[in-house]
Amino acid sequence: MGSRRNKLEIINDILRSIQEKGGRIKPTHLMYKSNLSHQRMKEYIDELKGKNMIMEEQEEDRHFFVLTDKGFEFLANYKKLREFTETYGL
Repeated sequence: MGSRRNKLEIINDILRSIQEKGGRIKPTHLMYKSNLSHQRMKEYIDELKGKNMIMEEQEEDRHFFVLTDKGFEFLANYKKLREFTETYGL
């Protein structure tokens, strides 16, 4: 059995899921791709919106989460952090 994800890993998974879908994703797709319950996803979404890493877009009757520049920046820095810790076995 795998270990539980920490908060940064979950945030990375959410933002990466949006990035992999071209920078915007429907809420249901995000919930499945990030492997979170609706309630847990909502908590993370609210936090990420508050930190301006994502924003919501409404297009006719469709709803999307969109990655912001700050969200892209987080992904780049998280990748560097992971590479650093793996290099030194931390």
